[in-house]
Amino acid sequence: MSTDPKQWNIGLVGYGEVGRILAEDLRKQDVKVTAYDIKLRSDQAGGPLRDHASAHGVALKTSHADLTSEADFVISAVTASQAVPVAQACAGAVKQGAWFLDFNSASPGAKQRAAALIDGNGGRYVEGAVMTSIPPYRIKVPLLLGGAGAEKLAPLLVGLGFDAKVASPELGVASAVKMCRSVMIKGMEAMVIEAFTTARAYGVEDAVLASLKETFPSIDWEKQGAYFFQRVIEHGRRRSEEVREVAETVREIGLTPWSAQGTAERQAWVADLADQGLFGTKGEEGFARSKDWRTEADRILAGIASNNSKKN
Repeated sequence: MSTDPKQWNIGLVGYGEVGRILAEDLRKQDVKVTAYDIKLRSDQAGGPLRDHASAHGVALKTSHADLTSEADFVISAVTASQAVPVAQACAGAVKQGAWFLDFNSASPGAKQRAAALIDGNGGRYVEGAVMTSIPPYRIKVPLLLGGAGAEKLAPLLVGLGFDAKVASPELGVASAVKMCRSVMIKGMEAMVIEAFTTARAYGVEDAVLASLKETFPSIDWEKQGAYFFQRVIEHGRRRSEEVREVAETVREIGLTPWSAQGTAERQAWVADLADQGLFGTKGEEGFARSKDWRTEADRILAGIASNNSKKN
């Protein structure tokens, strides 16, 4: 394998929002990129992925093994629940000495199980913990690395444009940082949606926001509220899976994850509403982009009222 990472064949497992952003930024550097996503099996769901790949010069593969057998560096960027299954699907075909970066928001235990699969077949597994939302930062999103190969991989990733830092040579430490942070961040998203929507129903939202501003003056609660609604409506399904991994992280130390479990349920509930079309049509330009959280809260309240009237 070349010591110059820009000469690598980089394989992306998962061609969703994260995968496509990474593909765009890597292709701008003329790095060879291949990708595989299970949505490619569907003509309808895979259509936009194929269009994007064609526009950016990304070669699409037909299976995990097809991609992994050629890749010098594999990035797994799928939903949290699929971190271990993807490692298992890739392990048998991984090239000897090839890097495998697990970008997924999974528990330390899940990362350790995935590592055993990749390392046991001759690959070099490194866990990656993405420390904030990717779209604003793109490839330069703050990334913590963990595992025996983290120190060696870090400068190579920096050479590709990543903002990668080593958290620990011990697997699970980087993920623990990410998961504990998510108890707070994803929990705040769920709490804001629940609190703001309830306040809107009672007609007290202005008083609630004024009180929050007095307690936390550095936060623009109108803007933050709109952003939280946007992100959960658009990505609630992925977020709910991540928070289930957060709950597992809490559970692994013997603590009951009451907060994380509730957060996962609220995120999944919003995702269900989005799938039902309550917030508009997914994929359209204005979907989940309202600058006023009240618009989305009113839709939620209207949906609740409609369901209650059907029950009665």
